[in-house]
Amino acid sequence: QVQLVESGGGLVQAGGSLRLSCVASGRTFRSSAMGWFRQAPGKERDFVAAINWNGASTYYADSVKGRFTISRDNAKNTMYLQMNSLKSEDTAVYYCAATTTFPRSAAQFYNYWGQGTQVTVSS
Repeated sequence: QVQLVESGGGLVQAGGSLRLSCVASGRTFRSSAMGWFRQAPGKERDFVAAINWNGASTYYADSVKGRFTISRDNAKNTMYLQMNSLKSEDTAVYYCAATTTFPRSAAQFYNYWGQGTQVTVSS
């Protein structure tokens, strides 16, 4: 069982940066692949980034590649999403998720979800 809590969202101007954190409880975090997803009002939940259990492999949606960086610190049971050069289209609720399989871009494969944190980018 894994419980996830996101933080770090907020209001930022276009071009600015934010760092999201996802703190996990439970021993299985260290063996779980993790992902970030986002959902804008009236839209489906979209894949943002994923990372394997030890951080050696990372994956990004084309829309965030080169601007966002996913990382994790297993000693702290925490995953991060560094978001730079933010755009208005990045505005969404951001969710972290954990999967007992390998990193995937499809939300259906993730077993555990956080409650989400709002990111608003003003233009």
